[in-house]
Amino acid sequence: MNISQRIEAFALLGDFLSQFSNNTKNENCSKINNKYYTDFDFILSDVQSQNQWFTHKHTTYAISAFADLLTKKNLSKWVDNYQNINNSNTNKTIGVIMAGNIPLVGFHDMLCVLISGHKFLGKMSSKDDQLLKKIADILITINPEFNKLITFTNKLSNFDAAIATGSNNTSRYFESYFKNCPHIIRKNRNSIAILNGNETENELAELADDIFLYFGLGCRNVSKLFVPKAYNFNKFINSINHYKDIINHKKYSNNYKYYKSILKINNTQHIDNGFLLIKEDFTISSPISNLYYEEYNNINSLKNYIEQNSESIQCIVSKHDEFKNAIKFGQAQKPELWDYADNIDTLEFLSQIN
Repeated sequence: MNISQRIEAFALLGDFLSQFSNNTKNENCSKINNKYYTDFDFILSDVQSQNQWFTHKHTTYAISAFADLLTKKNLSKWVDNYQNINNSNTNKTIGVIMAGNIPLVGFHDMLCVLISGHKFLGKMSSKDDQLLKKIADILITINPEFNKLITFTNKLSNFDAAIATGSNNTSRYFESYFKNCPHIIRKNRNSIAILNGNETENELAELADDIFLYFGLGCRNVSKLFVPKAYNFNKFINSINHYKDIINHKKYSNNYKYYKSILKINNTQHIDNGFLLIKEDFTISSPISNLYYEEYNNINSLKNYIEQNSESIQCIVSKHDEFKNAIKFGQAQKPELWDYADNIDTLEFLSQIN
């Protein structure tokens, strides 16, 4: 299977996935639909019974986001930047240990492995193992050659290179386990937003997506705000109110109540809008239902802070001109194909394994 065939296969997968966000069947997918549409639709509806964090809304959002990316134009633009991607399979096996914090979080790694012509050997998280396996079945239906390139396992063995995503604690184990082969090891990261105090209500409403989508469980979710000295939170609080129903989710609500009680017991100063606890804290990573903030005096000192803590930061969301790589409000959970986790170019890594 050459690169053109792989692009065609993933573009058709994109067509299939797009049906579940626009509720309109695509005639190009009739063969796949006959076999998988009903099953896939059922999984989308049933996945929350297996993992309460994976609501139908969030799972559909993840499906839609990937559907938008998987076009022939996008895929071609992406792979054209890598001269070493072979036109035929390399027969190298890439072991991938996947996270399970948000729906389909491991799909991009699987895509990178397969689009580069390698064999995918995946160890999935038990928290997110239904959709990706079904997507693998669909790819095999689109092009049966994928049957030789996709394997799922409970324990990785006989691989040529590895990609592993986990916590800061598990990363030490991964570093030891994969020390004798080429590897990418990802650790905990969180995202930040930098406000200048002049944001519009609409911009702050879009920032709410960056905070609350997937309940804040993703590394691209904003867990901390940097705000100007004496920042007034009133506009921010009013602008995020459209997410108030998040408190009706049982697990989120349990987190909110727990941390609220801790703040009260410790008499910790904070802002409580009924579904989010906002407090000043120097830590980047905040618990579910919490949002930390820190005041800054000048941009240069903030730049120095970000540089010193770059390994803990996944994304920066801001309209500040001084932060050239900043993401626009509301776009943190809409990465492009070439937006790599931990800023490690996965496809470049894979293209060097021959």
